[in-house]
Amino acid sequence: QVQLVESGGGLVQPGGSLRLSCAASTRTFSSYTMGWFRQAPGKEREFVAAIIGGGGITRYADSVKGRFTISRDNAENMVWLQMNILKPEDTAGYYCAASNVFPTYSPRAYAYWGRGTQVTVSS
Repeated sequence: QVQLVESGGGLVQPGGSLRLSCAASTRTFSSYTMGWFRQAPGKEREFVAAIIGGGGITRYADSVKGRFTISRDNAENMVWLQMNILKPEDTAGYYCAASNVFPTYSPRAYAYWGRGTQVTVSS
């Protein structure tokens, strides 16, 4: 069982930055691929970024490449999503998730989910 708690969301102007955090409660954190997904009202949940258990390999959605960076600290059971040059279309609820598979872009491959944190990009 893995419990995930996200934080760091908020309201930011276009072009601004936010850093999302996800704290995990598990003794085997380094064995999990960690992912970030987002879901806007009326839309399906979509893949944003993922990082392999050891932290050396990452994957990003095309829409966020070059703007977002995923990272993790296995000693602290933490994963982060640094979001730069934010756009209004980045507005969504952002969810942290854990999977036993890498790489994976499908929400169905992630067994554990946090409750999400809202990111709103607006002037």
